[in-house]
Amino acid sequence: MPVSGEELVTLLIALVATSAVVLLVRRAAKKSQLGDGAPAGRAQLPTGRKGASTAAAAKAGASSRAVSEDDEDFDEEEDEQKGSQKPSAPATEPESDDASDEQERRFAEGLSKTRQSGFVSKLGKLFSRKKIDSSLIEELEEVLFTADIGPKTAKRLLTAVKEALSKSELEDAAAVWEKLREESIKILDTDQPEIDFQAHSPFVLLVLGVNGAGKTTTIGKLAAKFTAEGKKVLLAAGDTFRAAAVEQLEVWAGRSECEVVRGKDGADPSSVIFEAIRKGQDEGFDIVIADTAGRLHTKIELMEELKKVGRVCDKAMPGCPHETWLVLDSTTGQNAIQQALHFKEAMNITGIVLTKLDGTAKGGVVLGISDEMQVPIRYIGIGEQIDDLRPFAAKAFVSALYQEDSQERAA
Repeated sequence: MPVSGEELVTLLIALVATSAVVLLVRRAAKKSQLGDGAPAGRAQLPTGRKGASTAAAAKAGASSRAVSEDDEDFDEEEDEQKGSQKPSAPATEPESDDASDEQERRFAEGLSKTRQSGFVSKLGKLFSRKKIDSSLIEELEEVLFTADIGPKTAKRLLTAVKEALSKSELEDAAAVWEKLREESIKILDTDQPEIDFQAHSPFVLLVLGVNGAGKTTTIGKLAAKFTAEGKKVLLAAGDTFRAAAVEQLEVWAGRSECEVVRGKDGADPSSVIFEAIRKGQDEGFDIVIADTAGRLHTKIELMEELKKVGRVCDKAMPGCPHETWLVLDSTTGQNAIQQALHFKEAMNITGIVLTKLDGTAKGGVVLGISDEMQVPIRYIGIGEQIDDLRPFAAKAFVSALYQEDSQERAA
């Protein structure tokens, strides 16, 4: 049956209307599924300070790879930085039994070489004999005086044992061992109050140490710790004489999301630190950590440079630096003690940081340094990760130092 023109127009209108309704229904359903936000499956890009700092860290990482491998300090510490991500706050002083146990466990792991082949191992063999006689003290004296604790500390430990124990107790290995532990705690526990970093604004921390000791890496790890705690940190690149020192500090700054004040290569370290302290005051930084020269042509030249830095700090902000920490390499043994004494002659050292304890059998040097310096050990380095720079705790350290041997005897 033929269709009239009027009927054909009516049919086309109906088809168009039906298609429009179907299209509207589909769009409404899709909009309901996605909501009013961004299209599904599209990742949100980072914005703000953290996003910028991520890019800065990547740039800094590339910079670190370009640094000459001839630089002694950078080479020794570069492995510690590889694979490190944005830091979380390292553990602080233990506040519970569980925290104390964890602290001791980490110390024990870091001191394993000292217990296995250092002076503690020799003591363990001495005390593990089935029969202990009067010759024990003579052998004990030999072990102590040939250890890396230094003659002064060796004499102190030996004297404490002789004066505190009776003749019969001197033939009791457990009694002698326990007395050594007690005296070790006395040496290490300086009973110093915790540092109040909010006492000054900014709080200025000056860090000293010879090249290769881990000074710049320690500064980077401290910056990471303080930043993760919510503090605004500024670094002063005052080691202007060492190649790559500034670049290394900038790498850490990128990871820690903090700023660096730097000068030109070979610039006066004091002027860089002066500028950083003033910037810290003007821009409301909480902490300024200053790196310093670690080696000049002569020891006297270095010490005079450090004295100058101290004077300039006081000009920039009267009363600072508020803390002056000396970084020492544990692997150097008694040489670390001699370094500490030289630095003490030039500067008012208020704290010690001992690095690389996990890589040496000379961990007993901690006792010698504490005994000689009479200043608190603030941190020890027992691994490569950022949170392996651990707050020092005397009892946990001594317990970990002697742990393995005491457990073997108990067995």
